[in-house]
Amino acid sequence: MEVAISSARVPDSDVATGGLSLEQAALRPEQMIQIYRLMYLSRRVDDREILLKRQQKIFFQISGAGHEALQVAAGLALRPGYDWVFPYYRDRALCLALGVTPTAMLLQAVGAATDPASGGRQMPTHWSSKALQIVSTSSSTTTQLLHAVGCAEAGRYFSRHPEAAEKAAGDYRAYHDVEFHGDEVVFTSLGEGSTSQGEFWEALNTASNKKLPVVFCVEDNGYAISVPVEVNTPGGNISRLVANFPNFHFVEVDGTDAEACVRAFQEAVAYCRAGLGPAFVHGHVVRPYSHSLSDDDKLYRSTAEREADAMRDPLAKMQMRLLREGVLTDEQINALEQQLDHEAEMAAERALEAPLPSVEGISAHVYSEDLDPTSSLFATEQVEAPGSAGGGKTGGEKGSAPRTMADLINACLHDEMRRDPRIVVYGEDVADASREEALAEVKGKGGVFKLTAGLQSEFGSERVFNSPLAEANIVGRAVGYAVRGMKPVVEIQFFDYIWPAMHQIHNELALMRWRSNGTWAAPAVIRVPIGGYLTGGAIYHSQSGESIFTHIPGLRVVFPSNALDANGLLRTAIRCDDPVLFLEHKRLYRETYGRAPYPGPEFAIPFGKARIVRPGEHITLVTYGAIVPRAMQAAQKAQQQGIDVEILDLRTLSPYDWEAIATSVRKTSRVIVAHEDMISWGYGAEIAARIADELFEYLDAPVRRIGSMDTFVAYQPLLEDAILPQPETILKAIVDLKAY
Repeated sequence: MEVAISSARVPDSDVATGGLSLEQAALRPEQMIQIYRLMYLSRRVDDREILLKRQQKIFFQISGAGHEALQVAAGLALRPGYDWVFPYYRDRALCLALGVTPTAMLLQAVGAATDPASGGRQMPTHWSSKALQIVSTSSSTTTQLLHAVGCAEAGRYFSRHPEAAEKAAGDYRAYHDVEFHGDEVVFTSLGEGSTSQGEFWEALNTASNKKLPVVFCVEDNGYAISVPVEVNTPGGNISRLVANFPNFHFVEVDGTDAEACVRAFQEAVAYCRAGLGPAFVHGHVVRPYSHSLSDDDKLYRSTAEREADAMRDPLAKMQMRLLREGVLTDEQINALEQQLDHEAEMAAERALEAPLPSVEGISAHVYSEDLDPTSSLFATEQVEAPGSAGGGKTGGEKGSAPRTMADLINACLHDEMRRDPRIVVYGEDVADASREEALAEVKGKGGVFKLTAGLQSEFGSERVFNSPLAEANIVGRAVGYAVRGMKPVVEIQFFDYIWPAMHQIHNELALMRWRSNGTWAAPAVIRVPIGGYLTGGAIYHSQSGESIFTHIPGLRVVFPSNALDANGLLRTAIRCDDPVLFLEHKRLYRETYGRAPYPGPEFAIPFGKARIVRPGEHITLVTYGAIVPRAMQAAQKAQQQGIDVEILDLRTLSPYDWEAIATSVRKTSRVIVAHEDMISWGYGAEIAARIADELFEYLDAPVRRIGSMDTFVAYQPLLEDAILPQPETILKAIVDLKAY
């Protein structure tokens, strides 16, 4: 006997009530069939992948078996292409319910060029769909929760400020379409083991405080690979630990009972859609297969335990209900399953026949192909004549009295926020005052270095606000903002404390475009005070380490040495279409060196263009940041000894201006590369190695490097001076190299 079962979704009105008073009516027969269809298809795609892996036709497999009832219920409660989804790698049934096809899933398994999720760049089950608003998933656990929070914040912002969604020529906005709905919901999921990660708690924290419409789903199968839940979670139940978060709707459910799951997600989604706050759905599921095909759960789970899980298999339970309630006969179930078996088999055949990616395309989408920050579009370095007010909390005129780096960074932020309503600024202490009523009698903080002073007062608390003291929270939310088309310009208070955000920067922010094969992008700006020479900054307020970040493909790294460059480069960073790490040397914020008049609101400097600070004939000195003024001092003293030093300020470290370096070295035949960071494994090693490799024939002496001692910066000024490069250090290297 054949049975014709539609593959279309159950209409939203049949699944989600849209209200909080939910009827406890049983699922209708067609709903039960549709749920079983999606659950069974998910399992069969899993099984087809397992077969392909054993045939060595694919290279990795991780299943969602046992999670299907919970995931299908979630998918049917959401509106595909309307709501936003930040899933994790087990969410096959969720994605099928939202509209991802088995063929698309198996194209990813074989790593096909036509894989719509990543073009063969990611493992299977790393979901992504622009049309369905499923944002690219990584292998990292829990990071996506902060993206979901930022996404929800952006959706709320656009709903309140729809004019910000308009496109604009000349910057990143030209390439990012914005869609939003006043009652949209953001869904995100994770396994129970991932609740041990700090980003889980950081995400709940912000969602709770801001009453964001985020549905958090914990798919609790009792194991994080081989680690049981009681080892990960005190008391063995995450619901008990999160129960006191305010503004949340909580529900704990048997994730193997499809009807209970449907009701749970009806309630959760309705609560969020009504604007009441976030929801937390904790589903207890099973894992009948091992963690992945690289794992064997027989090594750590008893036979009795595995058999008990098999008895709770949601697929078997749903099948029995269909039979028990007379919804389908044995023959009809067999016919339906045969149809779905064939669908999975045909999807696998299509995937195996698909073309593989081209090696020539490997570097595509590392950076934006739409907007090049090294281009002439940003080459507006000429300072405009005086004549109009602009820039900063105190106003001023173009061409007015010289200002500090701090002043001109602040001026650029004011200018760009006036120009672009999509910009939000947040971080620790960046607001003037979180309690706005205090602004009637206090001056306001505006950052520990006062670089964001006046921004909240001018642009309001929706656009300028303080974050929790949690660096991963700051950057993770920025990813969510940016994928929605906003421009988060966030601050990490000190470079020394950037490390909790490193995971988000390296594995999420910088990788979003490449791993999704150009489908998604996260062009955020991270402003970071960096460096020493502070007299008392000590270990945790004097660190450098820029080479670690220049080693990250997809991330632009900028490091100005003076006020004018800081203003122009920050403007380019904000307008460009790539994520940018903008390093600001603390010692240079208010130095006499490098002050400049306010250059006007359109002044920009392209990335990858070094500046000749001092022309010379005898030695090239390549540097950046706080070493620039120290190199100038050394060069002036060297001139008294008849040595003419050319100083090249790189200004941007990724990309850097190789042509300017090569041109100068060909002229002088001697080169020093100097930086503040430790000399071993520092940024200068790459420059020195490339000079030796590509310009060896022009050299009259070995390439010299200058850097700090291979240690941290000490508190006592006597020690700090010895650790960091000084003008005398640079002068000695110049004299020695000239005499070589």
